[in-house]
Amino acid sequence: MSVDASPTDRFKQFRPPSPASNGNGNGALSAASPAPARAAHRLRLNPTDHHEPDSYEDLQSQLDFSPMLFSSLERYLPPPLLALSRDAKVDYMRDILLRYSPEGERTRVLRHREYRQKILANYKPLHRELYSLHAASFFVPSFLRALKENTEESFRSIITEPSPGIYVFEMLQSRACEMLLDEVENFERWVHDTNFRIMRPNTMNRYGVVLDDFGLETMLARMMDDFVRPIARVFYPEVGGSTLDSHHGFVVEYGMDRDVELGFHVDDSEVTLNVCLGEQFSGGELFFRGVRCDKHVNSETQQEESFDYAHTPGHAVLHRGRHRHGARATTSGHRANLILWCRSSSVFRELKKYQTDFSSWCGECLRTKRVRHQSSLASTKLELMRRERRAA
Repeated sequence: MSVDASPTDRFKQFRPPSPASNGNGNGALSAASPAPARAAHRLRLNPTDHHEPDSYEDLQSQLDFSPMLFSSLERYLPPPLLALSRDAKVDYMRDILLRYSPEGERTRVLRHREYRQKILANYKPLHRELYSLHAASFFVPSFLRALKENTEESFRSIITEPSPGIYVFEMLQSRACEMLLDEVENFERWVHDTNFRIMRPNTMNRYGVVLDDFGLETMLARMMDDFVRPIARVFYPEVGGSTLDSHHGFVVEYGMDRDVELGFHVDDSEVTLNVCLGEQFSGGELFFRGVRCDKHVNSETQQEESFDYAHTPGHAVLHRGRHRHGARATTSGHRANLILWCRSSSVFRELKKYQTDFSSWCGECLRTKRVRHQSSLASTKLELMRRERRAA
């Protein structure tokens, strides 16, 4: 089984240190904004609620890491630092990142930044309104109403759960789907005309494009923050649904002249949003086969874990990234899907390194735990019976 991860998006998987971490760094805070000594540089375990982080997009050419990573990390800064200047916060966060990010990782980040800058300097967007995400013209009204109420009851009013942990709902207007498809086609035409070599979304798809690479990163970050995380907070708290802080967004394409199917795999995400954009097609059903941790990713599927789902344009499927799945062959037409891998890089992935029991979300861990429990009960019952016989 293979995991959908590629060198092109590893820079979004940096795992910040735990709050107890410390060490020496190379950055320096400005004299106007004094901060703790370098050895004390650390992040909080939990984000500061209701804090609106600064944007670092205008510093992209000066930063060693993605601007979105700085915005995500800012919410985990110690409260006294939140009032400091943006430059001071950049120096503080850069110091942590440089100390805990391997040299090879930083090299990949720099190369990928150069790659993106070449695209952004030359590619001319077709639908500029896409890049700012006007919610009222992008999402269907029922979805926006549920998000405005922001309660489990409002979410469940628009969502169906055809199989445990898999949520389906109408999300995108047809016009939004059309614009995304147009933009992808326009970008692919530019790639062809300029003979520009692009990085594909992951190791399993030979076709498709990374939306973050040609200017849609900020739009997708907002989609995750404002429209995915509120739902994930309710339905996936055990895998970091409330602390999603980074993403990898792309469109995949299937058809007789594209990728035909997608093999059995898990995603490099905590929560995955999969939205069908169209167009006319047959086949291509998703098949799900249970949620698994790394240890049990190749374990057998239980009968109750099997579920197949047929795509509907404009409708979204939300599931855990570790929910094993694949796509059957698209037998005719052309199918395109928007995929948003949402990650909790600074909390869930950091904490997971110190855990051994994932029975709160791994189906095989839970099954093994139940078997052990039943075995323990049977052993206890047998021992009690033996004692009664000896007493008699």
